Amino acid sequence: MRLLLDTHAVLWWFMDDPHLSRAARNALDDAANQLFVSVATGYEAVCKQQSGRLPQFPDDLSRRLQQAGVAVLSLSLDHALAAAALPGPHRDPWDRIMMAQALAENLTVVTVDGVFSNYGIPVLW
Repeated sequence: MRLLLDTHAVLWWFMDDPHLSRAARNALDDAANQLFVSVATGYEAVCKQQSGRLPQFPDDLSRRLQQAGVAVLSLSLDHALAAAALPGPHRDPWDRIMMAQALAENLTVVTVDGVFSNYGIPVLW
C-alpha cells in the first residue's frame, strides 16, 4: 500500500503517541508499505510549532524521515494547480495540497481528519 502521512500522523508515529490508531501504527510499521510525506508537512509542522500549536519533533525531521525510510513527496505545479481547483468548503491549504497529491499519486492518506474522505480520497485510520 502507498501511504501519505498527514502531519499529525508523522508526529504521533515518531513520538510513539497513543493518539495514533493501532491500524495506522501497524500500517506504518509494515515494511511492505511505501510511506510518503508531503513537503507541505514540513512547512505545516514548523508553522504550527512556532505558533505553539504543535510540540517540537524529537529529532531533525529530514533525518528522522530518512532513517524511517519515508520518501518526501515534492510539490509539482500540477499538484498546486489541482489543489487550488479543489471545490470548497475545506480551505486548509496544507490539507488541499495533500489531497491533490494523494489523488494524483494514487495514495491512501493516514489521517484522523475525515475531510479527506469527503474528497474521495482513501483514508487509513
